[in-house]
Amino acid sequence: MDLEEKREKRPPVTPMMIEEEAALRNGSRGLPPGSWAEAAGPRPRTTERHIAVHKRLVLGFAVSILALLAVTMIAVLLSVRFEECSAAADGPPRASGNGSLPGAARQPPGAGQPPGRPEQEEEEKEARGGEVVEEEEEEEWQRRRELPPWTRPRLPRHLRPLHYNLMLSAFMENFTFSGEVNVQLEVLNASRYIVLHAHRMHIEAVRVAEDKLAGGVRVDRSFFYPQTQVFVVVLNRSLEVQKSYNLKIIYNALIENELLGFFRSSYVLHGERRFLGVTQFSPTHARKAFPCFDEPIYKATFKISIRHQATYLSLSNMPVETSVFEEDGWVTDHFSQTPLMSTYYLAWAVCNFTYRETVTKSGVVVRLYARPDAIRRGSGDYALNITRRLIEFYEDYFKVPYSLPKLDLLAVPKHPYAAMENWGLSVFVEQRILLDPSISSISYLLDVTMVIVHELCHQWFGDLVTPVWWEDVWLKEGFAHYFEFVGTDYLYPGWNMEKQRFLTDVLHEVMLLDGLASSHPVSQEVQQATDIDRVFDWIAYKKGAALIRMLANFMGHSVFQMGLQDYLTIHKYGNAARNDLWNTLSKALKRVGKSVNIQQVMDQWTLQMGYPVITIVGNETTDNVIVISQERFVYDIDAKPKDPALGDSSYLWQIPLTIAVGNTSHISSEAIIWVSNKSEHHRIPALEEASWLLGNINQTGYFRVNYDIRNWRLIINQLTRNHEVISVSNRAGLIDDAFNLARAGYLPQNIPLEIIRYFSEEKDFLPWHAASRALYPLDKLLDRAENYNIFNEYILRQVASMYLKLGWPTNNLNKSLVQASYQHEELRREVIMLACSFGNKHCHQQAATLISDWISSNRNRIPLNVRDIVYCTGVSLMDEDVWEFIWMKFHSTTAVSEKKILLEALTCSDDRNLLNRLLNLSLNSEVVLDQDAIDVIIHVARNPHGRDLAWKFFREKWKILNARYGEALFMNSKLISGVTEFLNTEEELRELKNFIKSYEGGAAVSFSRAVETVEANVRWKKLYKEELFQWLRKSLTH
Repeated sequence: MDLEEKREKRPPVTPMMIEEEAALRNGSRGLPPGSWAEAAGPRPRTTERHIAVHKRLVLGFAVSILALLAVTMIAVLLSVRFEECSAAADGPPRASGNGSLPGAARQPPGAGQPPGRPEQEEEEKEARGGEVVEEEEEEEWQRRRELPPWTRPRLPRHLRPLHYNLMLSAFMENFTFSGEVNVQLEVLNASRYIVLHAHRMHIEAVRVAEDKLAGGVRVDRSFFYPQTQVFVVVLNRSLEVQKSYNLKIIYNALIENELLGFFRSSYVLHGERRFLGVTQFSPTHARKAFPCFDEPIYKATFKISIRHQATYLSLSNMPVETSVFEEDGWVTDHFSQTPLMSTYYLAWAVCNFTYRETVTKSGVVVRLYARPDAIRRGSGDYALNITRRLIEFYEDYFKVPYSLPKLDLLAVPKHPYAAMENWGLSVFVEQRILLDPSISSISYLLDVTMVIVHELCHQWFGDLVTPVWWEDVWLKEGFAHYFEFVGTDYLYPGWNMEKQRFLTDVLHEVMLLDGLASSHPVSQEVQQATDIDRVFDWIAYKKGAALIRMLANFMGHSVFQMGLQDYLTIHKYGNAARNDLWNTLSKALKRVGKSVNIQQVMDQWTLQMGYPVITIVGNETTDNVIVISQERFVYDIDAKPKDPALGDSSYLWQIPLTIAVGNTSHISSEAIIWVSNKSEHHRIPALEEASWLLGNINQTGYFRVNYDIRNWRLIINQLTRNHEVISVSNRAGLIDDAFNLARAGYLPQNIPLEIIRYFSEEKDFLPWHAASRALYPLDKLLDRAENYNIFNEYILRQVASMYLKLGWPTNNLNKSLVQASYQHEELRREVIMLACSFGNKHCHQQAATLISDWISSNRNRIPLNVRDIVYCTGVSLMDEDVWEFIWMKFHSTTAVSEKKILLEALTCSDDRNLLNRLLNLSLNSEVVLDQDAIDVIIHVARNPHGRDLAWKFFREKWKILNARYGEALFMNSKLISGVTEFLNTEEELRELKNFIKSYEGGAAVSFSRAVETVEANVRWKKLYKEELFQWLRKSLTH
């Protein structure tokens, strides 16, 4: 939603409504406005004769008024009764012409005026007695000691939709649409109530019929129940079990200027602003576009028809079957019928985009639709080509063909998420699908690739097989997130995404979140619509993916793949729950002679929050014996007494601990130990005096590993002498575990910093990436401290040697991105970023030189893979003119990848006035796209010169921000976390708590998490900051 308040529109007003409202104002029906005032007002003095005449006149007038009142009341009652009968039995008249759309859908509602807002509609219904109807209905149910079906958080189960026939007319000139939906219903239990979802629309007519021969079932009344976003149709008799009925609803609504339901977006082409309409229904917003049974379990088939001006084209899940052109410049597209699917995967768009297409080996037509200038430049070609290859990959991997005849990829300027996997019509925000090879970095190419891989996996996990309910949303999101790495490995086999990059980008990231006491299980109970949004977080996506990866590794990848093939085959076109997956995978293991109860193992990981830290300690009294213990890892150890459950022995996991023994030149093959008790003793045969232990080999398990100090010292010595004995993935895992164990107080603060001392010899990207990510939060805890320069100097010493060895990349404008050595270029980028961030003088000079050359020559010769680093460093170091130059380039460029990094660079300034200016501009949708404004605020908060500004701006603009992003998954939680995660003073903690007490709106879970994070930051500074600085001072003097 834009900054401006949503426009309030009244529903179409009828003469009867005017008459009724006037009568209500005057205390009776039928009197014209002001009549009672005139009759009761004071009169001037008159003679007796005049009084007598007046008496006769008044008497006659009174008789006339009473007669008029009686006639009017009879007429009104007859009119209301006629309308009820007409709506219930006969339905509205059909339009002439093509015969496929209702009359209401052939003209803009309200003679070209947008329909009313639902809030106003509800108020007017209540004024006409709608509230009384609801009260009477509820009283009846109270007498039966039951909750009325429309007040319950889930839809009643007495009806099942079989098929929707949905006909829409989109009026892009005034951003309204009208529709007629016909739903074929199967009756499972007799009831006289039809309860389905409908929200923020004006319903004009309702009709229920058994079939063409039997005729209509009379509608007694109907009403909205906004608390559960449902529309209730009350019939004069019960629907009969095992019979089929048709529900017809005619309605209209706005094409909103926000981000959910059926909403509008725009772009500029040749100086002209063009508009488009597109849908975003997941998880609960289909109900804003048409009345429906908006829960995943209610799968049905859909037949869509869209009427629009001929200057536009329309898209939906299926191909266009026929198009009917009208003389008035309108066209109706009739789409083929869909397979069985859930409402939230339905989609359509009305736009004037162009496209390019390709075809898979199996004949699936793949098209990419985008702005005409982007298509002309070839910005969608990369996405189109990898989509074709990925469909072929998934068809082969899953052994289940792609289910539809086509797949359209739609690139839109404005969207709440990176993308949405609508079946056959996947929608992407432009930044995540359009790519210009001449100005896009490897990291940008990787982002685009992985978003596409993710959404295509959903065509199987989500679209074809859908979770029964939202508590298991990880069943689709976890798989899609895991396959981002598997699918990218298929496209680029040398990049080792699943074995390496998965660790830093998924495992390490989600363990930060899941280490909070305020975390939640990956499967969590969802009772009502307001709970649904909170299950869409990184726990569902990234923890789900990490658990799936752990499962694949202990099952064996080939057996795991076989189990997934069975799961998809058994449940295709239907719904599944987590136990369906566990049972199928257990059967796959049995087929290869293994007996593991997958459900018993995995329930502990999916139904408990958090994760364990395994501690391995050598037994000093017995040779070759180690003690392995487990407990829940929590960053704030003080949180344990607050919540007794955190220290409870019920927090146990069955842990597939892989373990290996190493020495100066060799590491043994791994063995697996299943740890299921609080503490266990195990004998390790090859354990010698100088040997060290390594647990969780290649970090395939979802847990941290701690050791006694002696073992940590042996590992640090090994890294210093010959780090390559320990694998790349294990080195990255050791770094991440050490930094986070120290942050939580499980380890002395110096251990992680000693580990990275070997970095002058580290030539692999992954350990550098792990260290960079682990150092980042530590840097933010210290960047406003007096002694920050000591920490800064220590990091620069570790970076300096590799920075000099690698140097800067040359400009590769004419070189294909994928031809570059991914690992080498990403390593160089990581080292340059650390060097510039921590103040390496040569790095700063190089960045300033490159920026100056661009400004003076107006030719951007900055190497693609480090442009974001150079832009940010230049804006930070140089004067206001550089900021204005970057601002100008942000406005003038049409390449979405370049626009993104230019905008982020503006947040790097040291000038607080410029940062304030940018924050205020971020809420102007004409300047900064809605989805990008959040990134601006968060990046300013990460800048030590802007942290307090962003925090103040967030509090002052909270109502606007919450109104804009409150309903969009992720957005509010991302904003709250991004603005607060590095607050670390007592004063900032007080401000946060005071703000939460006074604010209005949702996001309670996100604010609770924010408080815990800031409390942990404050606690760490109080307990460990001085310890760290003392060690740093000592280390730098040696």
